[in-house]
Amino acid sequence: MKDVDLHHGASTDVGLVRKVNEDSYLVAPPVFVVADGMGGHSGGDVASRMVVEEFQRLAEAYDPRRGAELVSDALARAQARIIDYGEAHRALQPGWHAGTTAVAAVLVDDDGVTKWLLVNLGDSRIYRIVDGRLEQVSVDHSVVQELVDSGQITPEEASVHPERHVITRALGSPGGIQPDFFLLPLGSVERLLLCSDGVTGMIEDEEIEEILESVADPRDAADRLVRAAVAAGGRDNATAIVVDVVGLVKDATYDSQRQLESLESKLGGRL
Repeated sequence: MKDVDLHHGASTDVGLVRKVNEDSYLVAPPVFVVADGMGGHSGGDVASRMVVEEFQRLAEAYDPRRGAELVSDALARAQARIIDYGEAHRALQPGWHAGTTAVAAVLVDDDGVTKWLLVNLGDSRIYRIVDGRLEQVSVDHSVVQELVDSGQITPEEASVHPERHVITRALGSPGGIQPDFFLLPLGSVERLLLCSDGVTGMIEDEEIEEILESVADPRDAADRLVRAAVAAGGRDNATAIVVDVVGLVKDATYDSQRQLESLESKLGGRL
């Protein structure tokens, strides 16, 4: 894989309501992760930290030719640790739970071509800026997203739905994990954003786009996004990572089905 110069910034804030920041993040180029923990004190924060720890292990000995395999293994290790941690606590406190969402971005070598491999579980999100416009890459694993997809409610109704925070996939789920993977050409991502729902639940996509388009330095952009979420009410922990590829040559060609089939073949049908 050719050397890629990445500029990046990250920011997190506990918000105005929560006492503990259950979000964790990792910036270890070319590996970037945001995890939003669930489960309350000594639950969500530990679960999200376990995800970051496993991706830190991945980053320390990262082989971009095995990116998809290594990401899957990191998620599996985190899942096993969170399950064990939860079982130990439930033996003392029935009903206790620990879980976390996760979004990650890594650079991979796809048959000699450098690409972004993106993965998500839960309702933390991955966005890209392409042709000056914000586009959500990930698809929320949530009750309201399923209702939107089935046509039962509109996206506008989803934003105020009473079950808008109920997610359908997460690390720590006893039913196992089913992450979504996306393989994108390097040139199809002018700017990348990974964030927890403490950002997207507080500010609209239009404001996110305006910040990402108007703030050149990714460090300042990440900080602006989190500060805007807190200023809008800060009802949740808010975390954002912004990544730019320096000297990027635009490439808008992206066949999602072909890319997914290619990725599935590399993972041996493990997706």
